[in-house]
Amino acid sequence: MLEIGTKAPDFTLPDQNGVNRSLSDYRGRKVVLYFYPKDMTSGCTKQARGFAELYPQFVERGAVVVGVSKDGVASHKKFEEKNGLPFILLSDPDKTAIQLYDVWKEKKNYGKTTMGVVRSSYLIDEDGVIVKAFGAVKAADNPAQMLGEL
Repeated sequence: MLEIGTKAPDFTLPDQNGVNRSLSDYRGRKVVLYFYPKDMTSGCTKQARGFAELYPQFVERGAVVVGVSKDGVASHKKFEEKNGLPFILLSDPDKTAIQLYDVWKEKKNYGKTTMGVVRSSYLIDEDGVIVKAFGAVKAADNPAQMLGEL
């Protein structure tokens, strides 16, 4: 995880509509940046729906929600449409932001060790500084946790 108080690394990735978005596009607003392993999986769906349900409250508090996984643009579009997601999903198949934010880690699953995205979230302030960082978050609890941090 990146340290609280450091400048959030900027990156540019395509969203679910194929439009390139940079983290710096949101300067002047709070950003909830969350990294998740895979579209259409139960935990990731639960997390995304949680953010969608609370999205109006994030907006009221001046924040944008941005989800990042290594899935492609087409996968993100299906995920957005199937779950009615009102926020931005960024596609990072080359793991650019995933590595910048130190969430590509060794994981153990059923006794096997593999590399993958560790479900993590960052709260970035209006000046682009990391003010909160949470690693290995619980999918169902993360949206309310991040709203509570605003």
